[in-house]
Amino acid sequence: MIWKCKDREIEYGKRILIMGIVNVTPDSFSDGGEHFSVNDAVDCALRLQDEGADIIDLGGQSTRPNHTPISDREEWQRLESVLKLLTGKLTVPISVDTYYPYVAEKALTAGAHIINDVSGVINPKMAQVVREHNAGWVIMHNGAGGVNQVKEFFVKSVDLCEHLGIEKNQLCLDMGIGFGKDFDDNMELLANVSQYKLQGYPLLLGTSRKRVIGTGSNQSDPKERVYGNISADTAAILGGADIIRIHDVKNEKQGILMAEGIKKYVIAHSNS
Repeated sequence: MIWKCKDREIEYGKRILIMGIVNVTPDSFSDGGEHFSVNDAVDCALRLQDEGADIIDLGGQSTRPNHTPISDREEWQRLESVLKLLTGKLTVPISVDTYYPYVAEKALTAGAHIINDVSGVINPKMAQVVREHNAGWVIMHNGAGGVNQVKEFFVKSVDLCEHLGIEKNQLCLDMGIGFGKDFDDNMELLANVSQYKLQGYPLLLGTSRKRVIGTGSNQSDPKERVYGNISADTAAILGGADIIRIHDVKNEKQGILMAEGIKKYVIAHSNS
């Protein structure tokens, strides 16, 4: 199966893909300021690629609870130099985490391949940018809700995207763990991926260092939640998640590979 992202065809389904996170922000909940300088952000992206990331996701604005939004111009100002330096250095596709059409247009023109949109809204202006660049588009559920609400959102979203001229193979879906959801919502979604996954669309999971992991694993320090993350990743992978978005590629890749191996074993022996 292929996810079409400009000139890149990302194959998914045969193995689990890893999306490495680079926050070019001073205020992200887990690593605020660590990669805020251009050189630090570039070094982080290259390191994550070396450690096994299949996609690099650049973000110029924190989306933690109660964050203070910045303008589209300021977001692009944070991202522009980093993206331009990485273009040609990275061999893996580049995703940009934004809900601003202005930033999406600038980023795709500068070399990005994917727009990771956490707004939870199918913005016709964003759809126009994605369509014109033939880019990949991650559509995320944002708000309270469990299995039924997320599945309904997915079905309606892909239908609306089709009417806006977006090809099916340009879309990726994300259940939005931690975005407007309480602990029970998040746990229901992690435990029941197969009930809302839409066939023919890659499904992205983003739990890395989030509050649900801290609560479930009794770990207050976001950077120390790697084992809780691996557990959540495993549950979602067995349910059908295709792409895992993480900060700690080096360590969490071990858990992802093991979960992938278990899933392949189950599939291979299910008909025997």
